[in-house]
Amino acid sequence: MRLIFRRVICVALLCACKLVVHAQGYRLLTVNDFGGMPRRNSGVIAYTNCSIDFNYEAYKRNGYYQLYFNINLKVNRDRSWMDKGNITSSEMLSEVLKHEQGHYIIAYLEQQELLREVGKTVFGSNYQYQAQQIFDRIDAKYKQLNQDYDEDTQHMTNRVQQNSWDKYFQRKLEYMPQGDEG
Repeated sequence: MRLIFRRVICVALLCACKLVVHAQGYRLLTVNDFGGMPRRNSGVIAYTNCSIDFNYEAYKRNGYYQLYFNINLKVNRDRSWMDKGNITSSEMLSEVLKHEQGHYIIAYLEQQELLREVGKTVFGSNYQYQAQQIFDRIDAKYKQLNQDYDEDTQHMTNRVQQNSWDKYFQRKLEYMPQGDEG
């Protein structure tokens, strides 16, 4: 049985047998990640659109279910955009990319938490419900974090708050527990 869940986040098994989880690593955004059409007069210079594909295959074994997960994070280039006409210097471009990297980091943190959570879950006959509940709970947490990030930084214009978030992201990445990847 194969199920696929897809969520978009805006502006991310413990059993007797081996758990298999596939995911890609962290990366830095570049101006080439923003290929979508800018939304003029929105008050926003850039928008990062990421999605997390969460799918698995389940196999029944001795009264429990072994799930093979594939949890991928993707930057949706055609939905992410940057209003380059309002970016007046290379320093401003760097600041915009740094702010948008924060949105990507939030998605990456979500992906990594999903990996850890499914890695320590024993799935029973209601594995579909269990997997969906895990995804929904973690997805809601990171949607709120994204909103808090933009509100606190006022879409990067509050430099003090942006600096605070940059430090927060740096610590989160530095001390991130490693997921079980196989």
